[in-house]
Amino acid sequence: MGPALPFILIIAAYLIGSIPFSYLVVKIAAGADIRYHGSRNVGATNVARNFGKVPGTIALVLDIAKGYAAVALGRWIVGRQDWPFVADAAHTSPLYSMSLWIALAGLIAVLAHMYPAWLRFHGGKGVATGTGAFLALDPIAVAAGVLVFLIVILATRFVSLASILSAASIPLFLRFLVHAPFWTIIISTMIALAIILKHHSNISLLAQGTERRMGSGSTDGRKES
Repeated sequence: MGPALPFILIIAAYLIGSIPFSYLVVKIAAGADIRYHGSRNVGATNVARNFGKVPGTIALVLDIAKGYAAVALGRWIVGRQDWPFVADAAHTSPLYSMSLWIALAGLIAVLAHMYPAWLRFHGGKGVATGTGAFLALDPIAVAAGVLVFLIVILATRFVSLASILSAASIPLFLRFLVHAPFWTIIISTMIALAIILKHHSNISLLAQGTERRMGSGSTDGRKES
């Protein structure tokens, strides 16, 4: 099985990340399709705003859990005795870095959440799944990122802005606060960029001054985290 393990890691991380929990929670709880409500975003924030805090919280926890599970599975796979890329003096390629593969599992899970095959590649924005992946990589960096999120929320009440700045801060905390491995920082930066790019509509609304604040009334068609 050894040579096949990298492919198993990639496929498993995608399958875990692509489970559309927000879609499933709303379908089970209300018999509705989250893609036709509120912002039409398949994410926990949209679930909470349109179907209540309990379904939203359930979707949030499950989305965080799948990001964590993908990284945990990646760590277990690369730790197997038959993992094919064992670093030594003769092998300096990034492929032989365990931290690269572990973090890569998190990146794949986040991208899978954003582009799940089961929903015709129409997924969420990756904040919760990214949080789970970051949490599995380093909980201290995530704690610092959550602090950034709370500060921005309290100061602005923009969930999208808080999500963007929190995601952007975590690779910095990995680098300067916890001194994480090089490839953990690189892949984490890619996760953060993916989350930020998925918020392109929110960035546009923020620039126009029309982004909705936390606690404001629900408006169909508006984009949020």
